[in-house]
Amino acid sequence: MKIQCNTHLLSEVCSTVQRAVSQKSTLPAIEGILIQTKNSKLLLSGYDLEMGISTSIDCKTEKEGSIVLNARLLCDILRSLPAEKVSIQVDEHNLCRIHSGDVDFSLIGLPADDYPELPSVSGGYNLNVKQAVLKEMIRQTIFAVSTTDNKLVHKGIKVEVFEGNLRLIAVDGFRLALRNEPISYTGDELSFVVPSKTFVEVMRLSSSEEENIVLNVGKRIVSFDIGGYSLVSRLLEGEFLKYKSTIPNTYSTLANVNLRLFTESIERASLIITNKNKSPVRCIFDEDTIKISSTTALGAVNDRIPAKIEGKRLEIGFNNTYLLDALKVCDTDEIRVELNSQISPIIIKPLQGDSFLFLILPVRLKSE
Repeated sequence: MKIQCNTHLLSEVCSTVQRAVSQKSTLPAIEGILIQTKNSKLLLSGYDLEMGISTSIDCKTEKEGSIVLNARLLCDILRSLPAEKVSIQVDEHNLCRIHSGDVDFSLIGLPADDYPELPSVSGGYNLNVKQAVLKEMIRQTIFAVSTTDNKLVHKGIKVEVFEGNLRLIAVDGFRLALRNEPISYTGDELSFVVPSKTFVEVMRLSSSEEENIVLNVGKRIVSFDIGGYSLVSRLLEGEFLKYKSTIPNTYSTLANVNLRLFTESIERASLIITNKNKSPVRCIFDEDTIKISSTTALGAVNDRIPAKIEGKRLEIGFNNTYLLDALKVCDTDEIRVELNSQISPIIIKPLQGDSFLFLILPVRLKSE
């Protein structure tokens, strides 16, 4: 193989592809990036057997070929090169020479035959979603993905497609995040679970407000075509929480409250809560006012904000982090808060519509 291409562009795409490379494996090839030439294109792939990223860039090709190079070393070298152009030459013994300006590197690579084939989706279902929309939907749910649940399926985000709607759901045993968005889709109903790691990469690759992401959903594999990159991932298997049964359909107390005021008050109450000094945030919903307080070994804070409240007076406690995580991803000026009792979950919704729903389990309050 013998090619020449733009140094900065190659460095940029290698750094992106590297995010799918295994950090430590008994299979040396998947710690590397597969580099191939085809029709004046340089093809690059990273794959850790669970998720893969591939792309291509223009290059001047004198001789076609392929090689696998250690991803970390290759990316470090490309970032250090001084000249605008870089040439890569590979001999029959997989000795790779990288030349740029007055700099020469020689690396021992692995044959491309050692690299596992990236999976692909055949005969799947196609979805088109704007990059900005899917990125925002992921941001508004990924915070609630479990990091400790023994069920692997809860370490991903469930995707449901039905009746022209796209829905994302994440749960972690203490909270639930749900996000809805209408899409143009008339095919069969779909339900699958995408690993959170994969959706993190979807967010990173999404840079356009108007361009679409093309999803191709298979039985065990999903692929995303995003801005010149192809991202492929295995789906998580297992029984996801039957989340609909956990969402109360009635309430005894309803509060409509300004999102900014509520968020800022919870942030103030959180200032005296630390890992060493844990305490729930206490909220009292009563007579068009929400009283917010917290007490720890560091001190105490009391605050109140106006709200439109219907129903009975209710005093309830929350983990401050869980509550703030939800409030910070709401995208409306005002929110609707539904409650039932001290031991029932709080529901946070927009005033109008059903674009999002956040459920948070309360924390038992000690009597003062």
